[in-house]
Amino acid sequence: MKLLLVEDDRLFALLVARAMREEGYAVDVSSTGSEGRMLAHVNSYDGIVLDVGLPEINGLQIVRELRAAGRSTPVLVITANDSRDDIIRGLDVGADDYLTKPFDIDILKARVRALVRRGGSRRGETIAFGGITVDRIAHQIRVDGRPLAVTPKEFSLLEHLVLHAGEIVTRTSLLEKVWDLHFDPGSNVVDVHVARLRTKLCRADSATRLETVRGVGYRLGLTDRPSMGEHEPEPPTGDAGRTP
Repeated sequence: MKLLLVEDDRLFALLVARAMREEGYAVDVSSTGSEGRMLAHVNSYDGIVLDVGLPEINGLQIVRELRAAGRSTPVLVITANDSRDDIIRGLDVGADDYLTKPFDIDILKARVRALVRRGGSRRGETIAFGGITVDRIAHQIRVDGRPLAVTPKEFSLLEHLVLHAGEIVTRTSLLEKVWDLHFDPGSNVVDVHVARLRTKLCRADSATRLETVRGVGYRLGLTDRPSMGEHEPEPPTGDAGRTP
């Protein structure tokens, strides 16, 4: 899942972004209201964490414009002002939740999990393909009912591939959706993680095939092996098997 964090306090933004990445999210970070507004309108995010007091454009104005444009991306607003009126204003313009500074980082993580669970038209708590089940809330993966141990980034990678099962997913798309927006496109990080994930799926005897489409990207499909209950035809016996 991918988040947008709009926060002008650089050190605070680094702390929050690091915490969210440890949870397995890809995080785009913006320090100004104008850039944050542009990113929120141009890109597709699973959730937005947005400071109210921003340079150039107020955070609540960004929420108001997003809702007026029909964007339903769930938004958590952060404010240093815990007055009742400010909280009500934030919720009234379309924010889904709020936190007041200072707060415990574990509380933020829990709020973000709840936020992304509620939002998004394609999002479900569980998605599945070819015997792979991805629990997007508990961050757990099972292959044919058996748990598969993966890192947070491998989880995000497989989640994205399952969402687009059967489609060719480009390396650029994976860098944008699974890693950060400004991640070095020359890095081989995608290939390394794909190779590790492919090995784990193979060891788990998964019915899926993580295919490399040379020069383009990757595709998650099904293997050609027989399904359970299907058998190769038995060789002919007796006279039926003899050549006249």
